[in-house]
Amino acid sequence: MEIVQLVGLGLIATFLALVVKEQKPAFAFLLTMFVGAFIFLFLIDEIAVMIEMISQLAKSANIHMVYLQTILKIIGIAYITEFGAQIAKDAGQSSIASKIELAGKIFILVLAIPIIKAVIEMILSLLPMSG
Repeated sequence: MEIVQLVGLGLIATFLALVVKEQKPAFAFLLTMFVGAFIFLFLIDEIAVMIEMISQLAKSANIHMVYLQTILKIIGIAYITEFGAQIAKDAGQSSIASKIELAGKIFILVLAIPIIKAVIEMILSLLPMSG
């Protein structure tokens, strides 16, 4: 039922922001940011539970924790990037939003390089050697 509360809060905030926007655009933007941050902070506990479950599954499947940590970091970067870009778009700053998205993609690529390297090495080890 928490999702109903969060969606309700979001819809109420959206309605208030639309009503207030004509008179006080800065206040409407602050309201939007505050509610967005509140929702994000509310979800941190849910994210922590999810990470713990995934960690337990990885341990039982004997997956290297380095890979799991890297994947979780990539997912975190993707969500934080999306959140920041949406705030910039809400403020009417599409150009800044696209730069935030680009930065997120680059950070994700940097984190993914060791995993890509390990996959390539594994594939090469499976190929028959000629010569």
